Amino acid sequence: MPLASLALIGAAVFVASFVSGVFGIAGGMIMLGVLLVFFDVPTAMVMFSLLATTGNAWRVATWWRYINWPILWGYAAGGLVAVVLLAFVAFVPSKAMVYLILGLIPYTIEILPRDHHPNIEWRGAPTFAGFATTAIQLVAGNGGLFLDVFFQKSSLDRKTTVATKAICGTVGNLARMLYFGTLSGIDESFPLWAFIPAALLAIAGTMLAPLVLERMTDQGFRKWTRMLIFAVSAVYLARAAWLFWQG
Repeated sequence: MPLASLALIGAAVFVASFVSGVFGIAGGMIMLGVLLVFFDVPTAMVMFSLLATTGNAWRVATWWRYINWPILWGYAAGGLVAVVLLAFVAFVPSKAMVYLILGLIPYTIEILPRDHHPNIEWRGAPTFAGFATTAIQLVAGNGGLFLDVFFQKSSLDRKTTVATKAICGTVGNLARMLYFGTLSGIDESFPLWAFIPAALLAIAGTMLAPLVLERMTDQGFRKWTRMLIFAVSAVYLARAAWLFWQG
């Protein structure tokens, strides 16, 4: 693989980890979108899982004391059910479908009346969120946007939100890696040694994020999260349209 491509992937890893560290979301969309440019779907999914797990693990360590554990246990239980059920299907989406689903999710959610959005603090909501989000991750690669809907109406502060979504994201990354790892290995064009600097870049982006998060208000946090999500989604819808047009 050319060094220019490796550099672009490294930059995407750093930016994605920083964005996820600040907002707890959207970084995964950025990283997966770039990886899909260079690799087939199963390979991109496995690599994304490995790199995202590194960034998530550091966020979990940074904000450990803010994790809402009951939410995590319910989420993990729902995710396990989704993995077991979809393991019988072994479905691998096309690149165009992945971009399309990732781009449509925020706009589809926006259509729903705000009063009908679920709350992660409701009884049974973490389990349902774990099942549905994991299912979306195994089909589209990233269910973070869907998971965010459950946190938008919650009374959790920004630090608890980022911490809890980070550890739930780690569960999802492991599930995605297991699912797609059984379908395909890593593309040999990507040198294994490159995972080391990529992991360091993921950690660096995550370490820089608290400097920004500490200076944000809860209101500003939600405002900028929303703007970022729709901006990335618009790019992916355009990418999906291009791929479908090319056939």
